[in-house]
Amino acid sequence: MVYCFDDFVLDPGRRELRRGDDLVAMEPQVFDLLDILAEVWGGRIVSEATLASRISAARSAIGDSGEAQRLIRTIPRKGVRFVGAVREQADAVQTPAVSAAPAFDGPAIAVLPFTNMSGDPEQDYFADGMAEDIITALSRCSGLAVIARNSSFIYKGKAVDIRTVGRELGVGYVLEGSVRRAGSRLRINGQLIDAASGAHLWAERFDGQLDDVFALQDRITGSIVAAIEPTLELAEGERRRATPPLHPDAYDLLLRAASLRDAFTSDSLAAATACLDQALAIDPACAPAMAAWAYCQALRHFQGWSAPDETYRTAAVARAWQACEHAPGDAQVLWMAAFAIWNMAEDIAPARELFRRSLAINPNSAIALTLSGWIEIMAGHTAAGRAMIERARRLNPRDPRGWFAAGALAICAVADDDLAGAVQWAEIALAQNRRFAVALRVLIVALVRTGEMSRAGEVARQLLSLEPHLTVSEFLERIPFPAGTLATTYAEALRAAGVPP
Repeated sequence: MVYCFDDFVLDPGRRELRRGDDLVAMEPQVFDLLDILAEVWGGRIVSEATLASRISAARSAIGDSGEAQRLIRTIPRKGVRFVGAVREQADAVQTPAVSAAPAFDGPAIAVLPFTNMSGDPEQDYFADGMAEDIITALSRCSGLAVIARNSSFIYKGKAVDIRTVGRELGVGYVLEGSVRRAGSRLRINGQLIDAASGAHLWAERFDGQLDDVFALQDRITGSIVAAIEPTLELAEGERRRATPPLHPDAYDLLLRAASLRDAFTSDSLAAATACLDQALAIDPACAPAMAAWAYCQALRHFQGWSAPDETYRTAAVARAWQACEHAPGDAQVLWMAAFAIWNMAEDIAPARELFRRSLAINPNSAIALTLSGWIEIMAGHTAAGRAMIERARRLNPRDPRGWFAAGALAICAVADDDLAGAVQWAEIALAQNRRFAVALRVLIVALVRTGEMSRAGEVARQLLSLEPHLTVSEFLERIPFPAGTLATTYAEALRAAGVPP
């Protein structure tokens, strides 16, 4: 069943919100919120305390606001209620077709989220982490394009036609599978499917212990590559075999931390760093945990979510460099370390070289391309940065966390004096994540420069509620601006919008 209200169509089966022919980009939890509100619109009240941060994003996605409350209404001292006139229609009548993505020149694959067969919903993070690690391993294959996790994971929990997945993501192959974990025992089932015909090309079951997880992943990856194209070779294969495996408990904590990090709230990032602290206590030489800890601190840093008196920068930079020394050939370690060094080190110049090294190892990493492009834009190299981000968006065409790329493109538009474009990209980012401080800041800059002072002041108040200790001087000290003119532009606009000096 799909739900229609105003000029929107909410399709729980496809997990899509459309306005006319346009697909509205949303975080998964924001979509779930709209789905719940539409389903219970007839009068039940949902607690505001646990949903406040998502309510704002949901209103933004459907063109509502806290002032207008046309569709989502706040009930004082009780909660919220969906008050739009909802009518139900059969899927086949109202669901618009999703446009097909252009096909890649060479072989391309999407890895669907693995099904958790353990009978414990709390183990979902482990099944997701396994699929993500296989995506990373496949991305190292020379000549194989791999769709990023965030685009392929939109199909999680859905019965899908593989041929539809192939058309929507522009790939020729789809991998689906399941993970069953019982104590330290693992069973992984994988099926490789031709996305054009739906025919199964390969299927296999892998059994092992938790401490064999990396060997199992390598076997899966090698089998897939052999089935797709005999001439494809695993890049960095010898390096992977020579890398000491992680401690199983540390690996489990690493996956938990990744799930918490992706929730992208102040509390979830703090919890992610706590998980990584535990992982490093178990395995002090765990380079992925070192890099992930530094990366989480960098996210907290640019969001303004670290306490004013909190000391973390020196430790984060030190761990980033330590991770690079322990795993100089691990692409993910390198880009995470690079982002941490760029944001928090006294000398940020080496970060660009670390990004280059990461992309030389894995040129198909959408997140590395996005963050590297963001850094290039901040350094004044807008054309190069934009090209990297556009490639990332091609590799990750349906990214529910596309606010990273949209925010970076908004900064690029400001640098190129395309203020209308900057507003558009910033609003796209904020439609997906109202908490993204980068998008709020760049939107303020664009609005001030176009003379929309009233709205700029309103956005500045939103920013200050997110970063209550923000001042212009603190911001300039915290955020690196190698391009001096961009720093001046930001400082003048933030002051004009009402951010304390």
